[in-house]
Formats: sequence, C-alpha cells, structure tokens
Amino acid sequence: MNGQLDRIRRESLKQKVVTAEEAASWIQDGMTLGLSGFTRAGDAKAIPEALVKRAQKESFKVNVFTGASLGHDIDKLFTEAGIVNKRLPFQADATMRKGINNGELLFVDHHLSNTSELIRGGVLPQVDIAVLEAVAIAEDGSIIPSTSIGNSLIFAEHAQSIIVEINVAHSEEWEGVHDIYDPGVLGDREPIPLKHPDERIGTYGIPVDPDKIIGIVLTEEYDSFSTIDQPDEETEVMAGHLLQFLRSEITAGRLTKELAPLQSGIGSQANAVLHGLLDSEFENLEVYSEVLQDSVFELIDAGKVKSASCTSITVTEERMDILRNNLSFYKEKIVMRPQEISNHPELIRRLGTISINTALEFDIYGNVNSTHVTGTKMMNGIGGSGDFARNARLAIFVTKSLAKKGAISSCVPFVSHVDHTEHDVDILVTEQGYADLRGLAPKERVELIINRCAHPSYRQELWAYYEEAALRGGHTPHILEKALSWHIRLSETGTMRESKEEVTQS
Repeated sequence: MNGQLDRIRRESLKQKVVTAEEAASWIQDGMTLGLSGFTRAGDAKAIPEALVKRAQKESFKVNVFTGASLGHDIDKLFTEAGIVNKRLPFQADATMRKGINNGELLFVDHHLSNTSELIRGGVLPQVDIAVLEAVAIAEDGSIIPSTSIGNSLIFAEHAQSIIVEINVAHSEEWEGVHDIYDPGVLGDREPIPLKHPDERIGTYGIPVDPDKIIGIVLTEEYDSFSTIDQPDEETEVMAGHLLQFLRSEITAGRLTKELAPLQSGIGSQANAVLHGLLDSEFENLEVYSEVLQDSVFELIDAGKVKSASCTSITVTEERMDILRNNLSFYKEKIVMRPQEISNHPELIRRLGTISINTALEFDIYGNVNSTHVTGTKMMNGIGGSGDFARNARLAIFVTKSLAKKGAISSCVPFVSHVDHTEHDVDILVTEQGYADLRGLAPKERVELIINRCAHPSYRQELWAYYEEAALRGGHTPHILEKALSWHIRLSETGTMRESKEEVTQS
C-alpha cells in the first residue's frame, strides 16, 4: 500500500483513499457520470465494476458519458444490470448495441470532437461525478492520465466532483506522454498554436482544483486488449490499391514520399490497410489520429513513422507487452491529446491529413453509411470519422465489397443511412479497386464506383438500377420506390441478390 500511496504526490490527498465500493456508494440515481476511457484504453475500471455489483441489491439509473468505447465489458455489464439511462458518444459492445436497438437505453451518437463543446456550452446535463483513471496525482493536484485522455479534461473541468482511480498496473513512465490543452470558450478563444503533429502546446497533467477530488481508489488492472483481426488476403489487396492511389498522387505532384499526416479509424480493416505501408517506399511519416493501433507501432519499429499524435493507445496483448518494455523509446515519438484536439476540425484541415476510415456500405454516388445496419440498427457510432472526413486533405473510406458470405453487397443503389455525404468522400477502396471521386459530378462517379469497387456478382444489378434511374433524369438519378429495395430484400429473404445463386467472396 505504501508504494502505491507514493503515486499520490500531494500529501493532503492521501487521506482521501477509499475502496471502490465506498466511492460507488456516492453515485446516486439520476446522476450523470463522466468516465475516462477511449476505445478500451485508460478506462475507469474498479468503480464501474462496483456499481454493477451494487445494482444487484438496488435499482438506479445514471447517464454515462465517456471518450469512446470502454474495456473490461463495462458497457456489457452496465446494460445487463440495467443501470444506464443515456450513453454517449460511442460504444462498441454487442450487448449494449442490442439494448440500444431494443430501446432499453438511449444513445446519443455525435462527432467525438463535439462532446467537449456540448459540455462546455451547457447543452448536456451537468456532469455530477467524473471518474478518471490515472497513473499518479502530481504535487499541484494535477491528474496524470494513463493510456488515453479522451474527454477526461472536460469532465474534470466541469464535473461537480472527481474520483480518481490510480492504476498501478500502468507505469509512472507514462507521465510526459500527454499534452493537455484546453482551447477555451467558444467566441473567446485564440487559434490553437499547433503546426506539426509532434509539437507540444499544453501540460503533462490535467489541472484540477484538489478540493474537487472527493475520493481516490487504488487499482491494479491492465487495459482490455484490442481484438482486431490480423490482415488477410483481401485487406492486403485493399492496401495495395491504396498504395497505388498514393503513388499516383506523388506522380501528379500532390504528395511526396513523406505523404501527409495520417489518420486511421479504429477497426480491423483500417488497421490492416495502414499495415500495408510497412513494405512500401513511403518514409518519415507522421500520424495525427484518434487511436494508435498495432500498425502504427509496427511502422515506428520499422523506422517508417517519425512521430504519432493520438488521444488513445489500443493494441493487442503482444504489442502492449512490447510497448510496456520499451516505453522510454516510444515516449520520444508519441504525443497524447484530449480528443477535442486530436479530432479538431481546424487542425485536421490545417495539417492536411489523409484520413482512412471504414464504411459499412456506400452507394453508387459516393454516400457512406458507417453506423446503421440496414438503416435502423445502430452498430457502434460515427466516432471521429466525420471529424476527419469533412476536413481531411483526402477522405478515404475502405471496406470489403461483400459481407455475410456474399449475401450483402457493400455497394448499394442508395445507402440506408447517410453519415458521410458524397460531398465529404474523396476515395473509396475495396479489394476490387479504388475510385477517386474528386471533382466528379454524380453521374461521372457511377461508372468508377460500380466497375472499380463493387463486387462483380452485383455489378449487373447495380447497372440495371442506374440505367432505369437515368431514364427519369435528374442531377442524381434515383428510382425512389426502388432505392432501398436491396435492403428490403435482405430483410425478407436474407440476401440482397435477386437470384438465389450462392455468392463467394473473391
């Protein structure tokens, strides 16, 4: 215990150490909680678990605000315990997803850069208690985060009270990785003085009034590890198409071999496509992203990436072991920021990022659905893809052309839900090829998208739809009564195909 107490460097705060159960007892029905955590990293662990146990004895509901998804099955356990009234801004748990779609809890899906602005502006409910994971509390009371920052800064600033979980499983060597910067109030703020991804403009810790800290819980539990799939044959082909496109940009004089700051969304496909840069000629790369996954660290190890900026680090168990054992090396190359800075539209535009995100489906004109299965069932949320897509130098969306063993085409006549309009989508990439949509009218996009990105087994039906729609005219031809017929057919028959022939992925 004494060694753990050394993590609390402000002497007066040592008397506030309590058990997770006692801290959880302070959380009352109807409260709004701000929990640290972003994509399974740096999440509060002990107090949420204590809340779930408490729910076995009494009934209560709380609003749960986070940075993004949580680890340790917290969202699953919260849903099963029935203690969530409203959740935002992102989740990635199958049980919670089912609960959201069944109407058991409310889910607010908004751009990840916006949570802080909504809290700062008083639009969202007052955060009653912030529960924040840290590796230490500094002498001045500053909270030193662990493996993510997410919304911890805004929670700490605006919560009525703060409970800190000091997780001694994380090394104190994480101190110095973070760069905490608050842009200030809307209408009364200075330009954010960040010109390069590796620059530092803030503090190492989250500054707080020590009197707001009402309790400290000592924990020792690692983050949940990433469960991303390893690159497969199709994602390797997709990566090859992306490299082909980037080379064409160099030939055209729009990029150099150093490219531009890279962003890659969370998930297996985006991670695998970024992994394709390992054996490429590109070098001295910079990353300006939300999350650093395995592929970024592989690129750092290979000498390809010189610096990486993020708000969270989410990696597999094997990669985390390497990171822990070589943290002093990686600290020289990594900067971790609040998510409103990592995802800030003005910075994304000014830095000229290349963004790579995953689509659920796209249509023949370039609209992208990244959140809703068949238009109504929430998957995970828009996350930061919109922050980057609208503002990036190049907004790239990747996906395999087929899903569910060919029963679903990722390319459809009209997406069942629009997250990213045709105006925000520059490049589409599947294992079939890539389509550069920049500067093209809707009718010009159709041929590229169908012939280069759609699976061959669906191209004839896509062309039939477009040709019939074109007879009706219009700037963006559609047959309104048939635009979503593929999704209706899927719900009725289990496949988007008109015929019952089996489709195999290729």
